[in-house]
Amino acid sequence: MVRKLTAAAAVATLVVSCAPPTQKPTKVRALVLSSNGEYVPTEVSLQTVTDIVTLEGDVVKMQGGARILLDSNDPEARAAQTEEAFTRALLKDAGREVTASYITDEQGVLWPADFHTWNLVTTYYNFERAWDYFTTTVNVSKSELPQMTAYYFPEFTLKDASDKPQRDNALFFAPVQAFMVLPFESIQKAPLAINASVLTHEYSHLVFNRRVYGGRSIPVAINAWTAGGATPALNAIKSLDEGLADFHAYVASCKSTFGCNTRVLATSFESSVEQDRDLSNATKNCMTDTLLEQLYNTNFNAFSGREYQVGTILASSLYFAAQSEGDRQELARSVAAAYSDTTPSKYGFNQLAQAALEDQSKFTFDVGARSIVRHITNVNLKQRVCSQFATRLLPIELLTGTVDDCPASTTTVTGVCP
Repeated sequence: MVRKLTAAAAVATLVVSCAPPTQKPTKVRALVLSSNGEYVPTEVSLQTVTDIVTLEGDVVKMQGGARILLDSNDPEARAAQTEEAFTRALLKDAGREVTASYITDEQGVLWPADFHTWNLVTTYYNFERAWDYFTTTVNVSKSELPQMTAYYFPEFTLKDASDKPQRDNALFFAPVQAFMVLPFESIQKAPLAINASVLTHEYSHLVFNRRVYGGRSIPVAINAWTAGGATPALNAIKSLDEGLADFHAYVASCKSTFGCNTRVLATSFESSVEQDRDLSNATKNCMTDTLLEQLYNTNFNAFSGREYQVGTILASSLYFAAQSEGDRQELARSVAAAYSDTTPSKYGFNQLAQAALEDQSKFTFDVGARSIVRHITNVNLKQRVCSQFATRLLPIELLTGTVDDCPASTTTVTGVCP
């Protein structure tokens, strides 16, 4: 639960400051998950913020009051001939700058003066941490990750699903190439934007979109693979995206005050949902014959929702393969390198997907798994990943083929999965 700040403690040492100047770094209080599992007001330094009042910086620009509508019958969206026109059609109201309010203490640290400021500051801080993780630990170039818009409490409606605006979510939404922090309604624990692992997961989707889909609002591969009967390539790429986002969220969390977090949703949900996404569940995270059959032989309309199950098994395999902080970081870099690579002997997801636009059988889940394996240069780490993949994820015959794939001699871990 979010720990409440007592009025007496705050008023004792704080003075009002309506529009504090912005400095780099800016010292401010945010809600951070502590080692005991509670969110507490914690002094942090925002390294990239350029306007502390409007919460704009090198990483994100917070924008309030937007209205976004996705409707298959929207004449403006149907008439759009370019991605830019399609994005404009969805963005019915671009919104406006947010305004944060602070109280400054005697040491010059800014304390959020209301709930939304606490939420906004923590959101920016969490996006900044995700950006820092990808640009430093994962070695993604900063030029690949310029400033993004984050729509704060927008009215976001998926008309084909419901007339009611969406609630209780934080997401990267590729059609408008922006993040959204939606209003919360039923979540009784920490709002999703305060959950650093959730925002790192969503930021991972941005990195995936940039490298695998070329930053497209309407990815060519997704568009090509939606029609027809079985959609093994669509099922595969969606599962890879979700699973690797969970793995990145886990690796990034290991440098936090709380420590390594194997459950992305743990502090925001009180149900089996967050337990089902626990990467450390040794015996539960195993591919079943039924799930494997659905992954390769069903249409995504029937498979939808199961990409999280497959993704969790993938992320769990990587979790058990990495035995140290060095392993985790190296594996995170290898995974990101597999997103796009023009080297013929180890093509990335981007290149493999482009080659499979007209034939989904050329981009199945094992193709993606082998691409990850080919990008692991540490022999011992590669061996452990292959062993975990063969134990939890796929039959060994689907993981072998070339000299850079898993060796045919790969052994499974006994007593884990049927």
